[in-house]
Amino acid sequence: MTANPSIQKLSLFALTAMVVGSMVGSGIFSLPRTFGIATGPFGAIFAWCIAGGGMYTLARVFQALAERKPELDAGVYAYAKEGFGDYPGFLSAFGYWIGSCIGNVSYWVLIKSTLGAFFPVFGDGNTVIAIVVASIGIWLFHFMILRGVQQAAAINTIVTIAKIVPILVFIVILIIGFKADLFRTNFWGGEGMPDKSLFEQIRATMLVTVFVFLGIEGASVYSRYAKERAHVGAATILGFTIVTSLMVLVTMLPYAVLHRAEIADMRQPSMATVLEAVVGHWGAIFVSVGLLVSVLGAYLAWSLICAEVLSAAGRTRDMPALFGTENANKVPAAALWLTNGIVQLFVISTYWSQDAFALMLNLTSVMSLIPFFLVAAYGLLLVRRGETYGKESSDRTRDMVFAGIAVVYTLFLIYSAGMKFLLLSLILYAPGTALYFWARLEQKARVFTAVEWVIFIAAAVGAAVGIHGLATGYITI
Repeated sequence: MTANPSIQKLSLFALTAMVVGSMVGSGIFSLPRTFGIATGPFGAIFAWCIAGGGMYTLARVFQALAERKPELDAGVYAYAKEGFGDYPGFLSAFGYWIGSCIGNVSYWVLIKSTLGAFFPVFGDGNTVIAIVVASIGIWLFHFMILRGVQQAAAINTIVTIAKIVPILVFIVILIIGFKADLFRTNFWGGEGMPDKSLFEQIRATMLVTVFVFLGIEGASVYSRYAKERAHVGAATILGFTIVTSLMVLVTMLPYAVLHRAEIADMRQPSMATVLEAVVGHWGAIFVSVGLLVSVLGAYLAWSLICAEVLSAAGRTRDMPALFGTENANKVPAAALWLTNGIVQLFVISTYWSQDAFALMLNLTSVMSLIPFFLVAAYGLLLVRRGETYGKESSDRTRDMVFAGIAVVYTLFLIYSAGMKFLLLSLILYAPGTALYFWARLEQKARVFTAVEWVIFIAAAVGAAVGIHGLATGYITI
């Protein structure tokens, strides 16, 4: 906190904790089974090299933009608007926001299903009792955040440290129990698993790697709260390095203690099941407790990020101005109310869902792809123009490479998602444009340019195709 109590500032440590807290959520606890189904250690190495390398270049783009465009706050949305115009900027903000809301729902589903393993009243996470308990949790977090971003960020820092401990214990125990012969047996795919090409194995892991890397942009989103601008880029890279190391170890080590077929057949959260197989039932309890802490911490971080993205769009009048307002504690209250209202509706809808967690995990990932692509494309556009670079040719060449790879990587992710999830995302994007209409009417501004009309019509047609696919059963959820 600075001398002015009305301006809340976050340190490098707090910003890094925000990134780690945003990234380490439910996804890391599901990695053993998810990768076990898709591939063996050989394919996993390639998958993490592609995902880690691609996300590293994206992190470097965020870092470069944070340093070279310090006036652009709430990075994900602001960069898209600056580079490509009002409507693409809106789509980036809306897609990132609604995807984050869906991700928050997936956290509550996993919390309830994890508790269901110990308390049958929670079932698979979609019973009436489970929904009531989740609803209470949503609004407890809501009113805590309304008290102030600084207080919530401080709690997030503590939770981030606490939830890393079970993951580190898991890693240490599996290193101690490492069986080289078993790892070699699993290395090329293992016994009793379907034979797929290396490309198909890698492609099958891409959406889950997007999900576990979500949050890499957390420091950029909160750039306006940083004590020093340089801390934004540093926190992004530090958080990325820490979390990537954890995820690779959590993925690879189970292949050295169990056969791949056993890992692929485990229930989620598979990290708990793996540890239970190695050390007994206490391992499942230990990891489950860690998962609950982890998911609650990630939910806190993502509630902050959701509200901040919507608020930033409201402040620049690219969404209704109502959402840019703040309460006495400098919290975007209206944005937070809408965010948690949407989360509440989706949580209630899980009562009628058969596999809500898997669906919402994939939807969360695919909704982030367009925003990430636009950030990478803007980074490339900035370098090509030479804007802010002057005579720094070496920096420009370096950033050109990073931005170019990031563009190719995000396009590969969009391809890997497949047509089904792209159409489902358009079902959300098209009607969401109503918020854009509202904002433009407030300003008495022209709604679309000619190019933006083309984008809107394409989104509307895609949404119509998606709805028809759902109605006819061509697309199943």
